[in-house]
Amino acid sequence: MPRLWRSNVPSSEITPEGLYVRRRDFLAGGAAAATGVTLALAGCKPKPAAPIAPTEPALPGVKPGPFATNEAQTSYKDITTYNNFYELGTDKSDPAANAQSLKTRPWTVAFEGEIAKPQVIDIDALLGRFALEERIYRLRCVEAWSMVIPWVGFPLGPLIQQLQPTSRAKYLAFTTKLAPDELPGQRTGALDWPYVEGLRIDEAMHPLTILAVGLYGRVLPNQDGAPIRLVVPWSQATERRIGELRRRQTLAFNGYGKEVASLYAGMDLRKSF
Repeated sequence: MPRLWRSNVPSSEITPEGLYVRRRDFLAGGAAAATGVTLALAGCKPKPAAPIAPTEPALPGVKPGPFATNEAQTSYKDITTYNNFYELGTDKSDPAANAQSLKTRPWTVAFEGEIAKPQVIDIDALLGRFALEERIYRLRCVEAWSMVIPWVGFPLGPLIQQLQPTSRAKYLAFTTKLAPDELPGQRTGALDWPYVEGLRIDEAMHPLTILAVGLYGRVLPNQDGAPIRLVVPWSQATERRIGELRRRQTLAFNGYGKEVASLYAGMDLRKSF
């Protein structure tokens, strides 16, 4: 099972609703799909079989979160058919085409390493611990495309606090589910499987960092990282917003500088990002 902790692991421009209904953008852009502790890659050629309208059930009791943007929300169709999720294929349309092969129930999440309370938790029991809220975030991929996504989830920080990290814990490691029978991309050498990503403790504890379980008020589709994925929204440089033709300047820290710039004080970001 995946490890969460390792001490040595160094609406100004809302997309029209007509369009409505990836590999990771971790630190540099926004999101890395994570199945709880299990990180999966989420991320323009839609195939005819791709969903056009939401089919996932609605999530009850979702409340507005403390962070949002008034920029154009990318269409549900684009969010669910333009994905980087190499476990389900390397083409942008592969995840939507292959998503049905991934089984998200039953599902357990393992927490291990430098924590006082290591445990293995059923995904539904885990979700029952936290209230769900909507976070409308800019997502900017390292490939320089971007979206504005209304995620549903909960902050990662309170979960970390429940696990009681020791003083030796410096990083979190997120490891993907390893199941080549369900994830055809894992039968290839596209990446080293299982895929592993990480965050510093202060990044993981930041209020902007969430675990998403849905989007547009509905259960998260498989191709977007179901049943649970990590979302970290900050990034850099230029981008092309999905649904637009021209590139735009990416705001410093993807527009979240006020909240996160202090995490990187003194760092040479030309080298680190």
